Amino acid sequence: MKRLFLLVFLLLAFLAPAMVQAQQIKHVDPDDKAEANLQVSKSQPAPELHLDFPNLNKIPYYHDRKKLSLIHRLEKRKQYNKVLPLLEEYVHRFGVQNFYKDTQLLWRLGQLHERQGNPEKAKALYRLVLKHHRSDVRNIMSYYDSLEQNTKDYYVPLDYYYELVEYRKSIATFKPPKGVYLNMGNPINSPYADYGPTLNDENELLIFTSKRNVGGLRNRTNEDLYFSKQNNGFWEEAQSFGKPINSIFNEGSACLSRDGSTLYFARCEAPDSYGNCDIYMATRQEDGSWGEIKNLGANVNSSGWDSQPTLSKQEDTLYFASDRLGGFGLSDIYFTHKTKSGGWAPAQNLGPVVNTRESEVSPFLHPKFQVLYFSSRGQLNHFGDFDIYKTYLVQGNWQEPRNIGPLVNGRGSEYYFTIDAGSRNLYYARSEASDIQNLDLYSFPLPMEAHPLAVTKVEGILTDSVTRKPLSAVVSVIDMDNGIEISSKYVRPDGSFEFNLIDNTRYMILIQSPDFFTIERELELRGDTSIDFMTSVIDYSIPIVFENIEFDPMQSDITPEMEPILDEVAYFMIDHPTHRLEIAGHTDSAGDPDFNLTLSQDRAEAIKRYIERKVNIGGDRIDAIGYGSSVPIREEQTEEDRRINRRVEFKIIKPRN
Repeated sequence: MKRLFLLVFLLLAFLAPAMVQAQQIKHVDPDDKAEANLQVSKSQPAPELHLDFPNLNKIPYYHDRKKLSLIHRLEKRKQYNKVLPLLEEYVHRFGVQNFYKDTQLLWRLGQLHERQGNPEKAKALYRLVLKHHRSDVRNIMSYYDSLEQNTKDYYVPLDYYYELVEYRKSIATFKPPKGVYLNMGNPINSPYADYGPTLNDENELLIFTSKRNVGGLRNRTNEDLYFSKQNNGFWEEAQSFGKPINSIFNEGSACLSRDGSTLYFARCEAPDSYGNCDIYMATRQEDGSWGEIKNLGANVNSSGWDSQPTLSKQEDTLYFASDRLGGFGLSDIYFTHKTKSGGWAPAQNLGPVVNTRESEVSPFLHPKFQVLYFSSRGQLNHFGDFDIYKTYLVQGNWQEPRNIGPLVNGRGSEYYFTIDAGSRNLYYARSEASDIQNLDLYSFPLPMEAHPLAVTKVEGILTDSVTRKPLSAVVSVIDMDNGIEISSKYVRPDGSFEFNLIDNTRYMILIQSPDFFTIERELELRGDTSIDFMTSVIDYSIPIVFENIEFDPMQSDITPEMEPILDEVAYFMIDHPTHRLEIAGHTDSAGDPDFNLTLSQDRAEAIKRYIERKVNIGGDRIDAIGYGSSVPIREEQTEEDRRINRRVEFKIIKPRN
């Protein structure tokens, strides 16, 4: 397979000074951060701009005709400085219904903030409009995209990413991906839908939902709970929970308390249900069986569908999905907390940042950190139908959800994301785009984008050292300590890129493009870091001279010091099978001219033979020419002049179009 990128090249060690003008690392001084940011845990990102809507779970709709009339009058007079605080105060009072009935007010407020030079507030409001609109918003999307083009992530497609990985495996010793889309196999999966995984606190018991049991209520496919135990690293054959957990009704989407004594799960169409599906709890008895099954009651359950519970670390808050009336979309994520009396408080909507006009389902709260994972098809940055996102709870506010990347999210649908307590492996259900109903369970090592501790920001900018203009490229990051993969990204239009990584970890940054030699840079991450890369685009009309290509006096043998450079030139040739290479040997004018001509030819031929042997390419693609001292760069008056004239030039010749 033709590899698509240039060779990995150690610029700092091998390239001539003109190739790399500057690579500067700037560490953010903690003393310069705001006091609030210093209090943020390393498991959380810094707080983002937060728009507060205190009426969300109090009133369905806010309307004040007099205030709206005043806002409209001031707008007609173009008194925008007066409009902005009034409109902001009005939007602050929104209930749930305002988000789809009055999205134009969010849009107008965003425009005003953009006009006032507040792009972050404008983007936050545009995001809300795009998540909650119920009409054509192409105009708003263009506004949003114009603000986001230099801040959003441009992920490399997954197929392209694997070609990158195959290339890397052939030229470097970095660990390849540990695998994605690893089906959990026959002990867990069946010919029917299997989904809804959860783990106990010791990560040795897997509980999940399956439709493999046919013959339940009205003799149809029945959803039941199953479990599997891990034995020496392998999952045993799944077993049914049996009665009384499983019944003629549908059961599924369970979660366990940390001590394993309480099971929360969904049961559907039971006689004591308030609606379609309700959340129940069961208690483990002294003999190990389950009993005391109770409906969580009307404060939690509704007349609609309520399911997919997940517990907070302190087990005082329960998150779940529901399609009850009064939400933002088809289904939303809600939460309830325990009261002093031990009951559950009335459930509340998680709000318009997480929930959208579409569906948000299968929440999972990390067992150690304040990170909520969920599946959605209403967020702005998605790859397939349903994708999995993560959001952090910072200073009491849920942050803008982040797509956890193409190593997890494909073109189909992904649901029911679960991570073990050590954040080592993920478990989730996914379907191919062609068969959305037949879910299987998958598990593999946790990619970086999904990791709860990936909150330390590494940002960089790539520019041409001559023109100072941004360059296009693909940036890959490899975790050298853990072998965790980070999805590759395209450099943004302004030359910038950004990754969220784990602090106190060693990384390798690879920047690859057909326009310049690949940049390879090792980074020992210590806090938020900025890196400036400046490199030169290959000029095919100018030969390249490498300072490390220096032969011993009067000799033409390849030395060990030359081999890394020549290896990279060889990889470049195998990567670009239509390109030719001209190797020109030059000497200074000292000594016999005929001997110098022969010596320069021998040196050029030695390099040609080395490259041909290294990558097994035909000799008709490389020309080796010795010029002796006939083409000097400088008039030789000093030893430095003679040293510069003693050189080997590599000229890359592109094929004619």
